[in-house]
Amino acid sequence: MIPLLGTFLSILSTITGQLGPNYDPLFYDVMVYIFGTIMFTIFLLGMIAYWLRVHGWGYKDNRERWVDELDRHFEKEGIGLIPDNGKYW
Repeated sequence: MIPLLGTFLSILSTITGQLGPNYDPLFYDVMVYIFGTIMFTIFLLGMIAYWLRVHGWGYKDNRERWVDELDRHFEKEGIGLIPDNGKYW
């Protein structure tokens, strides 16, 4: 427990030491870049999750059941097929 407390105090003194006259501008630049990268990653993961929610993993996931039933009915009845026996041409 004591080493963890010492590590925490060391990190805290490093961060608070950046405030005031002896701060390192590179410290803030790196912190902003890291924070921006994390925020962009969260945004990108949110966009991917939304895309998967709307469109699904594959082609069959986003089709509704009645569309599949309609396709089966059309195939069974031969509706929408182009006849190739020359009778209609």
